Amino acid sequence: VNGGGSGAGLKQVADGSVDIGDSDVFAEEKLDADVAKTLTDHEVAVITMAPVTSKSLGVTNLTTQQLTDIFTAKITNWKEVGGPDKDIVLVTRPSSSGTRALFQKWALGGASEADNKALETDDSGTLMQTIKDNDGAIGYVALSYLVNSTDVQAVSIDGVAPTLENTYSGAYKVWGFEHMYTKGDGSAAAQGFIQYITGDAFSSKMEGMGYGVAAKMSSAAVSSHK
Repeated sequence: VNGGGSGAGLKQVADGSVDIGDSDVFAEEKLDADVAKTLTDHEVAVITMAPVTSKSLGVTNLTTQQLTDIFTAKITNWKEVGGPDKDIVLVTRPSSSGTRALFQKWALGGASEADNKALETDDSGTLMQTIKDNDGAIGYVALSYLVNSTDVQAVSIDGVAPTLENTYSGAYKVWGFEHMYTKGDGSAAAQGFIQYITGDAFSSKMEGMGYGVAAKMSSAAVSSHK
């Protein structure tokens, strides 16, 4: 197991150096179409992304437009969205990150983040610590990082909280499938592991870690992401 972003996992499974390549995004978003066609997609879980700020900031809800304006640096002070008179510090992900692609598409309506105004890290632990230490900062993490954390404030979007229940129903829009890609059908070991990950026995453990079970997604939620 090795980190490196969705692009790295997809490239490695495509060139045969690993049995399974994990990704937050569909292969065709990172690879040439001809290469992506050689891979088989297994949607093994659902990841919910939440904007997060420091608890001391006192901001618990933002509209989609406010969130977009913040991450594109049109809004640069928290007082513009009902918070204190503090400069906004963006903590974002590198351009290779599937997490960034997911957040940009579903939270920001495809708008590009203001890289020149941001701190950048692909380590969610570092991001959480940065936000804890800087009460003007905002970033985004998977719900899995918030399960056992009391250090940061998850921010609702348009009044809808980032929870598994709201993701399953389709009320909360900032989510994506977690993919395990194999080359072709994959090895016997890879197939066995994927069957275990997607099986009923593991589903409660998956939810306990803050990830959604793909089979529990409502048709309304899935259709909204087509």
